[in-house]
Amino acid sequence: MALELLEPGHLYHIYNHALGKENLFLSDDNYQYFLRRYQHFIDPVSHTYAYCLMPNHIHFFIEVKQKIELPPECKYSVEQFISKQFSNLFSSYTQVFNKQQNRIGTLFISGFRREKVDSDEYLTRIIRYIHMNPVHHGFVKDLIKWRYSSYNTICATHETFLAKEKVISWFGNLDELKNADRIFDMPTLPKSFESESKGPIY
Repeated sequence: MALELLEPGHLYHIYNHALGKENLFLSDDNYQYFLRRYQHFIDPVSHTYAYCLMPNHIHFFIEVKQKIELPPECKYSVEQFISKQFSNLFSSYTQVFNKQQNRIGTLFISGFRREKVDSDEYLTRIIRYIHMNPVHHGFVKDLIKWRYSSYNTICATHETFLAKEKVISWFGNLDELKNADRIFDMPTLPKSFESESKGPIY
């Protein structure tokens, strides 16, 4: 069954997992390189509100841009091009990772997962879910300690590719965001998320 194409103007929870028992990231350089590749491929087609990179899986919360300029001689529709950008991201990262680790073959599970978010009720819940992933999986006891999520960047004052002002507005203000994320429980997502994704959300 073909996965739904990403549509302009819609919010999505994007997630993917390493193949089998592989890890996606083995060093700080791996995490940083993936984020640079992410900005290269995904910034032109979406606004990014939150992310978390875990050793064997990734989460992003994005809004696909309303207007997307296709490259000259592009053979894809806008919707196809958006999904292709994600495929190019994973392929680009895998090629460099494979060369570095002297491995061959696929690194990510085929067909990245995407769940359309069409209710304001779940905006802050999904952001908290993404930020709490390192705590939930036992890598840190305090989400501030995890360097590879958007939480610290949203709370900081420096410039970023994240659309953090909109994130803060969903919580009311920065203090409310910090207070919400300091409640150390893992937010639950709608049951439809897992059933519609044909697989678990990590």
